[in-house]
Amino acid sequence: MDTTLTATDRRAATRVRSVIGLFKLRIGVVVMITALAGLAVTPGPAPSAVQVLVLALSVLLASASAGAFNQYVERDLDRLMTRTRGRAFVTGELSHSPLWLALMALMLAAAVAAAWFTLNPLSALFVFLGAFFYAVVYTVWLKRRSALNIVIGGLSGSFAVLAGGAAIDPSLGPLPLLLALVLFLWTPPHFWSLAIANHADYAAAGVPMLPVVVGAERAARIVFWSTLALVLVSLLPLGFGAGGVYGAGALAGGLFFLHRAGVLMLKPSRVNAMRCFLASMLQLSVLLVAATIDAAMR
Repeated sequence: MDTTLTATDRRAATRVRSVIGLFKLRIGVVVMITALAGLAVTPGPAPSAVQVLVLALSVLLASASAGAFNQYVERDLDRLMTRTRGRAFVTGELSHSPLWLALMALMLAAAVAAAWFTLNPLSALFVFLGAFFYAVVYTVWLKRRSALNIVIGGLSGSFAVLAGGAAIDPSLGPLPLLLALVLFLWTPPHFWSLAIANHADYAAAGVPMLPVVVGAERAARIVFWSTLALVLVSLLPLGFGAGGVYGAGALAGGLFFLHRAGVLMLKPSRVNAMRCFLASMLQLSVLLVAATIDAAMR
């Protein structure tokens, strides 16, 4: 009996992990934090606790629906790649049923409706566009067709920032717009670093990620110059009211990311690509925390 219960518990735990992995909640939390940072840096009346909660949950829910849709559509690609062949729709842990599409649509509709009625229509539009660009523009239209897939698809993160900014001031302003631009410029070198590390996977699946199209060495050079552009643009908010805390965070995180990108450019390898990828995550985390603290101090 005890053995049976243990086996049942293990199956239940596996199912829970599969569902969590399906909705890409770790990515969703990062996207949610970018929306809250967009809210924090935007001058205007302080939002209520309910508005902050609705913004956070609506962005998280919309991101989760897009992440699940990505895995639903890409089941054929995922089974060809070492990094993704353990996903639930590939292994059969979760049934590839159209009912999942209905759930994803319901999640997105609930997220947009909550933002519309609690925040404002423009913020709700940005919540929708964030999910739409990842699920449809990136996953359906571009990923299998263009090496620029992640450049345009990366707008999904920018829309999260704009959703947060619009929640405070629908007219927006330079700070949320610049932070959205930073997110737009951050996504390509972040993802291309991962793509260099998993070059063989993408080549085997026939996905035209940049390293597959131009080679790892040229892609590494592009990562470096893209990172340099990111670092320079990340300092522009200093001319529009951002303070020293933001500047210190943007500079420290940016220089570390740039250093790792430089090492990758000089010696393209899987190890250096993963180090660059992790540096990009650290850079974004430091920048968002610094932006939020800086805004709270103003």
